[in-house]
Amino acid sequence: MESFCSNSFSSRLLLLFVFFVLSQRVNAGEPVLELVKGFEAKPDSSVVSFQPLLTDPSGNFSLGFLRLNGSRLSLAVTHPNLTDPLWVFDPTRSASWSHKTKLFFNGSLVISDPSSRVEWSTHTNGDRVIIRNDSNLLVVKTTSSVEWESFDFPGNTLVENQNFTSAMALVSSNGQYSMRLGSDFIGLYAKVNEDSQQFYWKHSALQAKAKIKDGSGPILARINPNGYIGMYQIGNIPVDVEAFNSFQKPVSGLLILRLEPDGNLRGYLWDGTHWALNYEAIRETCDLPNPCGPYSLCTPGSGCSCIDNATVIGECIHANSESPVDFCGKTAEFKVVRRGGVEVPFKELMDHKTTSSLGECEEMCVESCKCFGAVYNNGSGFCYLVDYPIRTMLGVADASKVGYFKVREGVGKKKSRVGLTVGMSLLAVIALVLMVAMVFVWFRSWSREKRVLEEDNGLSPGPYKNLGSDSFRSVEMSRR
Repeated sequence: MESFCSNSFSSRLLLLFVFFVLSQRVNAGEPVLELVKGFEAKPDSSVVSFQPLLTDPSGNFSLGFLRLNGSRLSLAVTHPNLTDPLWVFDPTRSASWSHKTKLFFNGSLVISDPSSRVEWSTHTNGDRVIIRNDSNLLVVKTTSSVEWESFDFPGNTLVENQNFTSAMALVSSNGQYSMRLGSDFIGLYAKVNEDSQQFYWKHSALQAKAKIKDGSGPILARINPNGYIGMYQIGNIPVDVEAFNSFQKPVSGLLILRLEPDGNLRGYLWDGTHWALNYEAIRETCDLPNPCGPYSLCTPGSGCSCIDNATVIGECIHANSESPVDFCGKTAEFKVVRRGGVEVPFKELMDHKTTSSLGECEEMCVESCKCFGAVYNNGSGFCYLVDYPIRTMLGVADASKVGYFKVREGVGKKKSRVGLTVGMSLLAVIALVLMVAMVFVWFRSWSREKRVLEEDNGLSPGPYKNLGSDSFRSVEMSRR
């Protein structure tokens, strides 16, 4: 009897477990508070933007399938009032939005897409997946020990109380800008080619409350709920504080820091109803890394213009993406554009050489096939060599600051040739239409004249007569 009751109880537990697992699969489209082993979900073809699968207890954050460009998929943690996700599984990859893509949890959280050869995993042996109310996605054991967390793999966003270390990087959604920690500073970098990046913003630790100690490990950064991003090395006393607008103000809500597609670092505060701008690292447009585009000038108070003064805004000289990354080689011919009143942006973060003249500065760039341009300050003698494709330069009133720029021959000509070809083709069509119209008019006139002549036996009406030979002789006889 006892054996029967024991078997019956075990069977019920087994059925209950199977029912729970199946309900996880069937209701995969409805967000739950945790994912357990056996969970499985596929993208729903009817979903337009986001398919939630897991939510935090507050309901503010969700893990799910984010639809990209209609046919692609990313696994992401989102907030309903934010355009961009707070976290994605791999910013460099996306799966296909199809029935072949599958998310499952077997101790590791895994997304698999055989058609796109995309597979990503947490490589864990956890018991469940949860989201905390600060958006941190966790794989945990039954003992509540954390096996894996999304806060260790930030994308373009840093969340309140999330540790940011020197081993991490924030990368803008377009992949052009990144934020990293140095030995005693926070730095922003612009990707200028495949192999190098340009330093364009730096915030150094003032070390007012604590000192950075050599040999005590690297620093880390963290957003404090009191309204600042702090740099720390040992303990909870910051070596530096970069204040937000809400610094030491009695506000409640969640703070985030995001590296935007324009290269700016902005902080936002969620107050329960909307996200408010709470911090901006770069205040002036012309201090951004590339506000006006290639071969352009950004002049404070005047906006954007082109370096060569020959093109309109938005159509400045631009490099062909298929062109070599330098001017090396026999076919790398170029023309020269010179412009006064030019300065390199964020010059305090760029290396420079001291030369005795503008000519000497230019010659250094001429002799280097990897140099795209040079900017010379006639007052200080500083020569700045630009060894990457020319982006936005800074326009200044001082004409003694002169820019020398190499422009690859043929750059911009393709567009001109296309315009010329279109224009010539249009003129040819107009000429052909006019010719056809003239022939048609002449033919109608000739046909009408011929018909009248036939009807009047060779006499056409009107003041002018086509007199035949007989008529001409009759006139002569009348004069006799």
